Amino acid sequence: MKKPKAVAAEDLRAEYRREDLGPLTRGKYAGRVKIDPKVVILRPEVARAFPTSEAVNDALMRLIDLARAAAPPAKRTTGRAKPR
Repeated sequence: MKKPKAVAAEDLRAEYRREDLGPLTRGKYAGRVKIDPKVVILRPEVARAFPTSEAVNDALMRLIDLARAAAPPAKRTTGRAKPR
C-alpha cells in the first residue's frame, strides 16, 4: 500500500478564492435519497416512545417475530398437477 504524500507548507495557499474550488452543485446527492432512503421520519409521539434507533429496531424485530408466529404456515405444493 502506498503511503500518502505529505503536503508541503509551500503547496498550501494562505487564502483560497471561491473560483479556485471549481463548480459546485447544490443538492448533488438528493437523487440518491429519493431512490434509496436511509432516513425515516417518525411522528413526535413515536420518537418520544423510542428515544434511540436501537429501541426502534428492537420493537420492530419483536413485531416481526410476533407476526411470523401468528401467521399460518404456508402450504407446500407437491409440484404435480391435480387430475381433472
